[in-house]
Amino acid sequence: MSQPLPTLAGASARRPARRLPGPVVVLAALVAALAVGCALLGPALLPGATGQDLMLGVSRPGAGHPLGTDDLGRDVLQLLVVGARTAVLGALLIAAGSLLLGHLLGLPAGYRGGWVDQVAMRWTDLMFSLPALLVAIVVTGVAGGSYLLAVLTLVVLFSPGDTRVVRAAVLEQRHRPYVEAATLSNLPGRTVALRYIWPNIAPVVLGNAFLNFGFALVSLSSLSFLGLGVAPGSADWGRTLADNRGQLLANPWAAVAPGLAIILTAAAVNVLGDWLHRRLDERGLQR
Repeated sequence: MSQPLPTLAGASARRPARRLPGPVVVLAALVAALAVGCALLGPALLPGATGQDLMLGVSRPGAGHPLGTDDLGRDVLQLLVVGARTAVLGALLIAAGSLLLGHLLGLPAGYRGGWVDQVAMRWTDLMFSLPALLVAIVVTGVAGGSYLLAVLTLVVLFSPGDTRVVRAAVLEQRHRPYVEAATLSNLPGRTVALRYIWPNIAPVVLGNAFLNFGFALVSLSSLSFLGLGVAPGSADWGRTLADNRGQLLANPWAAVAPGLAIILTAAAVNVLGDWLHRRLDERGLQR
């Protein structure tokens, strides 16, 4: 006697339930959203954040200044909000630019192979042999410490990691049946790589991009801390930390607050990237 076919309700009941983000992921999303909101709206909401009040000088947190002021009489909280623009948007540009360069080199290297792969891998080997942060310090220092140059330099230095990640993911997918079927259909190689392969490597690639954002935020803030990148007196997390490191006894929050902002934002984005990777990977396995 034949077995009855499973009903639609039974099939849907066997599907894994969609899990809601945990409290850590929600908290990370709130921290990241706050940082992005400050980066986008901070300078417009607080146009006078860098204004100095030398008569006030450094002061501890109070009613008018929740995080106190620095030695130039500037409100630390306002500097923190406005300084998110150069710190967060710069890191975002570095992660996006590195991801783009990684795709331009990694996709052809993994899919085509041959001399394209050899050239791309020798380039990444050369870049990995260089101390990235030291190279960025030398380049920006010799060229005058331009913020745009610092961002572009870090884009180039971060791209080899993306190139290897993209190439490895493409190599893992290249010989699968769906790729061979698409190739036998006489589709152009670019179409096969972008339409068929890329959606299956997206979880790894996007997760790595979030990780790059955290590293880029720390690296760019390190350059600002050393006096490279943003101009002196600008509102930037790294620059604010450097300017106020001597105020730990007078007003500790002047140095602690920008340091915490860098750490919490980088950690929050990494948590979100890990969660996004798992969610995309689960969706791919369920299809």
